[in-house]
Amino acid sequence: MKKIIILLALALTTALSYAADSEKMKQANEAYKAEKYSLADSLYNEVLKSEGVSTSLYYNLGNAKYKQNEIGHAILNYERALKLNPNNEDAKFNLEMAKAQTVDKIETLEKFVLTEWNESIQNGTSSNGWAKWSIAAFILTLVLCGLYMFSPKILWKKIAFFTGIFTLFFCSIALYYAKAQHNAITQNESAIITAPTVTVKSAPDESSTELFVIHEGAKVRIKSKLGEWTEIQMEDGNAGWIKADKAEII
Repeated sequence: MKKIIILLALALTTALSYAADSEKMKQANEAYKAEKYSLADSLYNEVLKSEGVSTSLYYNLGNAKYKQNEIGHAILNYERALKLNPNNEDAKFNLEMAKAQTVDKIETLEKFVLTEWNESIQNGTSSNGWAKWSIAAFILTLVLCGLYMFSPKILWKKIAFFTGIFTLFFCSIALYYAKAQHNAITQNESAIITAPTVTVKSAPDESSTELFVIHEGAKVRIKSKLGEWTEIQMEDGNAGWIKADKAEII
């Protein structure tokens, strides 16, 4: 009986906590609508800490940052929203709007056409979406195996056999993309410059040669880290070292 009371108390505490967080989210949205963007920003961050990450929360936070003219942080949060859900059209549109206001107009290196095609398919849905497709294809494959083994008609056996091969192949492809999308979320290889201006150095040393200057909102790839320094590579291929606190991981 004592254990049941404890479990009920924990469930009630969790429910009250969730209700409080939901109320805070409502307050944040109302603050944003009232054009109190700094307050909305603060409340969204509180919800982020208490409820955890979500596409909609990052998107809303990006909007609050954008309204405060914090372009780097706006881009950062739109990118985070798209990392969780590549099909968020609102985040895509707002990201392009924010990028249009950045100083650096960096031309990305051209990708091999098959690489672009593969990434396009991969980003067609989220990691969970691909996992669901994989499970559905696997279940269908099992059903087709049963039809092949127990059907008395040769025609149905042939249909089940060749369709089963296709569904098993699709299951493998969906599983591959689910893993690829999961890795894209968990592997922190990209970052956004959040400082107004950053001087990129040739080595992790203040006295090293200055290579070039980049500005708030630029997207970089993290190559390595050494103490308070981070080695980055730009989308155009240029590379160098910056202080780690000048950029935030997506």
